[in-house]
Amino acid sequence: RSAFCMTEPGVASSDATNMELTAVRDGDGSGDGSGDYVLNGRKWWSTGIGHPDCKVLLVMALTDPEADRHRRHSMILVPTDTEGVKVERLLDTMGFRDEPYGHGELSFTDVRVPAENVIAGPGRAAEIAQGRLGPGRVHHCMRLIGLAEKSLELGCQRGLQRQAFGKPLVALGGNRERIAKARIQIDSARLLVLNTAWKLDQGGPRNALSEVAQIKAAVPIMAQEVIDLAIQLHGGGGLSSDFPLAGAWTSARALRLADGPDEVHLGTVARIELGKYVSRSSTKGGKR
Repeated sequence: RSAFCMTEPGVASSDATNMELTAVRDGDGSGDGSGDYVLNGRKWWSTGIGHPDCKVLLVMALTDPEADRHRRHSMILVPTDTEGVKVERLLDTMGFRDEPYGHGELSFTDVRVPAENVIAGPGRAAEIAQGRLGPGRVHHCMRLIGLAEKSLELGCQRGLQRQAFGKPLVALGGNRERIAKARIQIDSARLLVLNTAWKLDQGGPRNALSEVAQIKAAVPIMAQEVIDLAIQLHGGGGLSSDFPLAGAWTSARALRLADGPDEVHLGTVARIELGKYVSRSSTKGGKR
């Protein structure tokens, strides 16, 4: 198994061009792929590092600080047993360890790997990441819809079985309306994700830039709200590890940051939407 190492503790990692871990070429420069890269720096929220079968790291490293900002970084394969690689600690997410995969903080001290470990060639990290992130975000959202669906199921069962003040919980405090709205939220999100997947199939990531950003912003919030309803119906038990709801809520909350925070995705949607009208007004001879 592998772990992905991009985010860094010392910079705002919502902007991937900020990454500072360096990979410096140390070789004969003959152009035949010989020589090594030497890596130095620190990464965290490296997903998968806690898995016992994790054997290789996919590291986003700064290889050419003078290049265009989207060509400065490269993706490099680093075996976990390479000298100088150290797992400093495993990170919890709001108290949950996310076993057995786990997120961790790693340090790289004079880590030497062959130049052939660079994926696709130097300077192509942004290109590789963007090509992967679109489908990956669809997968995230599919899993969140599943979490929301299961949480609503548990909430409905609990609300029908438990009674308070002489009535089942579903008959109290507007819970029936909340359950109805949760069903509408889940199905709306499911159709939005389905449309995004269809557009990716039709034309690839660039054909679905807005749609991918839409689902990444909308689905985690939907899941949070539905899971929160289920927690409320479970009372104190919903906050405990006796039920899967607290962990599910934490996953939804974490995904509002993972693969880019909400604000980045909403900015993408707004830019694309406004771009339709900027180009239209330009053809009419008046820029705004």
